[in-house]
Amino acid sequence: MNEQPDSAALSIVIPTKNEAATIGEVVTTARAEYPQAEIIVVDDGSIDTTATIAAQAGATVVRHPVSLGNGAAVKTGARRATGEILAFLDGDGQHDPRQLGRLLAKLEEGYQMAVGARDSGSHANMGRWFANGIYNEIASRLSGQRILDLTSGFRVVRANLFKRFIYMLPNGFSYPTTITMAFLRSGFPVCFEVVGAADREGKSHIRPIRDGVRFLVIIFKIATLYSPLKIFLPISGLFFLTGASYYAYTYFTAGRLTNMSVLVFSAAVIVFLIGLISEQITALTYSKS
Repeated sequence: MNEQPDSAALSIVIPTKNEAATIGEVVTTARAEYPQAEIIVVDDGSIDTTATIAAQAGATVVRHPVSLGNGAAVKTGARRATGEILAFLDGDGQHDPRQLGRLLAKLEEGYQMAVGARDSGSHANMGRWFANGIYNEIASRLSGQRILDLTSGFRVVRANLFKRFIYMLPNGFSYPTTITMAFLRSGFPVCFEVVGAADREGKSHIRPIRDGVRFLVIIFKIATLYSPLKIFLPISGLFFLTGASYYAYTYFTAGRLTNMSVLVFSAAVIVFLIGLISEQITALTYSKS
């Protein structure tokens, strides 16, 4: 059993979908570790007995009549929660509630969010490990902070700060990316604590083709959530250099400026302006936080 700051301070939010095989043990373990905590299981349109088992294990269950997405379940749980600290973990058995104490200790040190970062052996497959590695590297370069696991759903956070950004969170699986970059962009300290993750039980809700298409979208989302100009400016510079090189070639070979050069120069200006406008919109968004 772990000590906690206050009997009403901690709310544990567990988004689930068809996790009847594991949710009972997850809730029971969380209840044993934090007997006074508020435990909220959000059943995202399950067609099995997930909700019933979670309720029997001692959780408060909130049900979505249809599946709205992992991020939507997280938002529902956060809105329902009354604790000053929110803890998020999956209901599929990957995250051990007994490791929450390590993350909660980081909040006591002054961090506003602590993320349970998976080690290299805790990813579902090599494809997921490779994709997450790219996300982490891009986010690290943009933010200037070493990010060990941008997409981990195992985290604790100050409730009042999390709820400031709840309107920004998507309904899908990229909610961890959004909230992490939002905290970093706003100057709230975030730390990453390496924890192990067990193999999930049951069927994964990730679809390789569908989520593979989202790969590039998430990369650009990472950039636009933090500093759009850091992405758009190099692209604009590349267009400009291409246009200048082609103009130099046509000038020395044909003595003229071609329409293609003008088109590429125009693209450079347009991309730069889009980045500049995006940067201003991002600044205005976070100025409210």
